[in-house]
Amino acid sequence: MPEVLPISTAHCTVEQDGHVVIVTMNRPEAKNALSTDMLVGMAEAFAYISSEPSVRVGILTGAGGDFCSGADLKAMSRPSDDERVRQRASEIENYHWKGLLREAVPTKPIICAIEGYAVAGGTELLMGTDLRVVAESATLGLFEARRGLFPMGGSVLRLPRQIGYAAAMDILLTARSVTPQEALSIGLINRIVPDGEALKAARELADQIAASAPLSVQAILRTHRETFHLPEEEALAVSDSIGWEVMASEDAKEGALAFREKRDANFQGK
Repeated sequence: MPEVLPISTAHCTVEQDGHVVIVTMNRPEAKNALSTDMLVGMAEAFAYISSEPSVRVGILTGAGGDFCSGADLKAMSRPSDDERVRQRASEIENYHWKGLLREAVPTKPIICAIEGYAVAGGTELLMGTDLRVVAESATLGLFEARRGLFPMGGSVLRLPRQIGYAAAMDILLTARSVTPQEALSIGLINRIVPDGEALKAARELADQIAASAPLSVQAILRTHRETFHLPEEEALAVSDSIGWEVMASEDAKEGALAFREKRDANFQGK
């Protein structure tokens, strides 16, 4: 059974089930609009995913049929009613950016499972994740320009890098909604599933990743993040440095042995 972790807050439930941590934005009455309680909980959850050896994959989702409708500026500006959250908000540097996956992005894969609205900050959160599962009737989009705001979660930089300049400017400057079908066609998301099935499909994907060697998975993420801006020759040097460490690991030996013995590998992250 999943264990609810003590870092959960009133607006963010954090559960661990085996190697998978599920982070649920839990403010359904506001379509999971971002609040201080939510962002502090998410910042702590993402830090836990990175630091806890037993965790291999994280899932980010929303309660009540929506993912996230963006920032609730009033709720984000007022102190939490929870003393622990107020204390953590004062202790975690830039907890807003960490919660939004703009800073200190987890070292392990994060999958988003989206139903309903995932607009403004919701779409910005999507871009901070590594794999994206979206229900067929969901609504995506960056509406900030329509409201006289600016996408502070990093979308102006991330979106062109993820889907290309022309498609990104279309979405950013028109501030229009984007269907899952369009998002899939331009490479913004990984898969579309029937409504109500996003979390289930994300969990199946998470279990597949968790069955792989954690050192390999984390090394792949790290290599991409450290090299995407580098010329190929420099990037290959970084890739080789990271890759040879994985190749010399106990998990590499276990993977080869399990293949020869025709059994599932028992990876230990060593």
